[in-house]
Amino acid sequence: MTTGTGQEGRGIAFLGTGLMGAPMVRRLLSAGYAVTVWNRDRFKAEALAAEGAVVATTAADAARDADVVFTMLSDGNAVGNVLIDQGVAEVLKAGAVVIDTSSIAPPVARAHAEMLARRQVHHVDAPVSGGTVGAEAGTLAIMAGGDGAVIERLHDIFSPLGRVTHVGPSGAGQICKLANQQIVAITIGAVAEAMMLVKAGGADRGKFRDAIRGGFAESRILELHGKRMVDRAFQPGGSSRLQLKDLDAVAAMSEVYGLDLPLTSMIRDAFRAFVADGHGETDHSGLLLHLEKINGHEGEKVR
Repeated sequence: MTTGTGQEGRGIAFLGTGLMGAPMVRRLLSAGYAVTVWNRDRFKAEALAAEGAVVATTAADAARDADVVFTMLSDGNAVGNVLIDQGVAEVLKAGAVVIDTSSIAPPVARAHAEMLARRQVHHVDAPVSGGTVGAEAGTLAIMAGGDGAVIERLHDIFSPLGRVTHVGPSGAGQICKLANQQIVAITIGAVAEAMMLVKAGGADRGKFRDAIRGGFAESRILELHGKRMVDRAFQPGGSSRLQLKDLDAVAAMSEVYGLDLPLTSMIRDAFRAFVADGHGETDHSGLLLHLEKINGHEGEKVR
């Protein structure tokens, strides 16, 4: 594969330079890769030019002659629009690889893989977990579905971004990401409910979090989102709107597989109400605000 610090071809194209995409691009640039970027809001792409990225006018221009094309977009419709409607699939050369790090429905990922395979283009569905903190630090958990040999050849490209695990065939990465999002959402709900209880009982939320760190309740959610709840800092790293989108996808797949997932259903209902109340762009740790509202404990300042 001709990606790397050499100048063969156009190296890497990265489509979608938002909250997650931009720090991922920076990691690739720092590792010496040539990266051409595109974003629907061009301003977000242009912000990366000073760090060495080439800014393309269209998604197809970015992908033309690229060896590897990353997509980090909001949902399956956005990915399909870029690949098909905006002409990216048409300009990809045979042997190129599309790495879709977006979180989309598994059947959509498989459909994209089949469409690209007819054009002799490889597809890897590789959603990530770790949020903006992990993207900036290069510690993302990357769940890759697709051809294992292709994924192995991409190891050096994945390395600056985090730890990649081949989890199965096309669509398997997306199933694993949905399972990850189940755990994230349910754990956020558990931490938020605990925060409600300790405050009602007269304890300090921050001291409570400190006290249980290192015990059986320890988790990245407690570490990062628990701190957000204590600090009441709910600027989006991961928006509640996107969390709900993933939970809706879990619900759809649970119907396909005939599964009853009661905890997931309850937390999905909570996020649906929170988003409907105008908090679509609030960080998903802000579910605490929903619990405070339904318990009549509103009023504390949010940063």
